[in-house]
Amino acid sequence: MGNVGQDEFMTLTTAIVTCVIVGFQGIGFAGGRERGIFDYESQQRADDSVKKIVFIGDAGTHGPLGNHEFVAGFMLLSRQLHEAFPHVHCVVHSSHRWPDDLSHADAVIVGLNHGQQAALDPEIFSAVRRGAGFMSVHYGVEVNKGAESNNYMQWMGGYFETFWSVNPWWTPKFNRFPSHPVARGVAPFSVHDEWYYHMRFVGDMKGVTPILTDVPPLETVSETTSSRKGNPDVFKAVFEQVPQHVAWAYDRPDGGRGFGFTGLHRHANLENNSFRTVLLNAAAWVAGLEIPEDGVPSKTVSETDLNLLIIEAEKVREDKIP
Repeated sequence: MGNVGQDEFMTLTTAIVTCVIVGFQGIGFAGGRERGIFDYESQQRADDSVKKIVFIGDAGTHGPLGNHEFVAGFMLLSRQLHEAFPHVHCVVHSSHRWPDDLSHADAVIVGLNHGQQAALDPEIFSAVRRGAGFMSVHYGVEVNKGAESNNYMQWMGGYFETFWSVNPWWTPKFNRFPSHPVARGVAPFSVHDEWYYHMRFVGDMKGVTPILTDVPPLETVSETTSSRKGNPDVFKAVFEQVPQHVAWAYDRPDGGRGFGFTGLHRHANLENNSFRTVLLNAAAWVAGLEIPEDGVPSKTVSETDLNLLIIEAEKVREDKIP
């Protein structure tokens, strides 16, 4: 998709305003409109037969339009999950409207410009402790060492640790996948993104199943120690062609589920069917849903669809809807 220019942004703004006036609820997703993705009260009132997934996206983006559009991306995933599962209710919060009650949540999924707030949130802590799934995307997988990293390690089996992990832009080739529900329906794919790697994982990778793995080019990492660009350990690993895991599933000892996904800096990557299927499968899996043999079905989205979602998400971040 690339970054959206200001003229294009204004044209799309006109389109989205028109859609809102006529009661717009989604871009081409007819199913599940009674399950509003901003209808927090209805989700809380839903009975136990309904799986309740709570997405929290950062109210801030990162650089030009099209980067760190977590609210927009979560809106898309929520609507497509509603299409696929009649007994799922997803809601999307921006970090400006951080949920203060997650006692009903079957899964909490965050995309944040650093995971600190999630890692220290008592409601997420309580939800996970009673068995809710937890998933973090892109910059949301990074937390500080200490209480934050301890929680993330328990919740999803790994995290981005500064001075150990790295955050380069590169184009991995994902050609082989494990026999795991999250990998169902995922065909080989390759997209350019800021794929973090050399994550800090639980000891012996116990309970961790790597989902997306490749060997990065050596030029993506430095041997000189810095907070996010390299260190002797990661340089040695890449030099020796040790595969690096950029998305993983975690079966927690308590029976709950966690998932980490380091991509999605670029909103445009949601156009890729396999990229999107991994995220949909993961969201469903951490909530305890059964994943179809061909993966969670979803409609292919266009550049226009994704641009419109960015504009709609801007209204969410400005607290203009719901």
